[in-house]
Amino acid sequence: MTRIDEIIGQFQDADYQETLSMLLDYSEALPPLPEEYRDARDAGYNRVPECETPVYIFVDMKDGKVHIHADVPEESPTVRGFVSLLVDAFNGATPGEIETAPENLIHSLSLDRKLGTRRMFGLSAVYNRIRSEVRNADGAL
Repeated sequence: MTRIDEIIGQFQDADYQETLSMLLDYSEALPPLPEEYRDARDAGYNRVPECETPVYIFVDMKDGKVHIHADVPEESPTVRGFVSLLVDAFNGATPGEIETAPENLIHSLSLDRKLGTRRMFGLSAVYNRIRSEVRNADGAL
């Protein structure tokens, strides 16, 4: 069982309040953006434009493993929690593990039934951006 499978299991059975509580916990666990990416973020690079919240994603490959770094304002705990969930699930994974993760992860996590439609659009864009960046980084090796 992969880490994302474990997380999906936790979210599928959670009610609305439990889901928000788990996203808040993830939000508080998002590591700060490493110094080496801050100039790029400040210049506006790697922002996910489809998301209303300013989300910045940086994907690296080291020794065949994916490393995701992200920056999301603390004032947006739901989005920040979702991004942190993705970082937790996919840091250290292989590109193949990310490629085989559910294409409609939002639905698998049951977030589409608990959060608004506009938010689903932004969260889907963040997830798709990570998958696209991983494909690009994997192909560049």
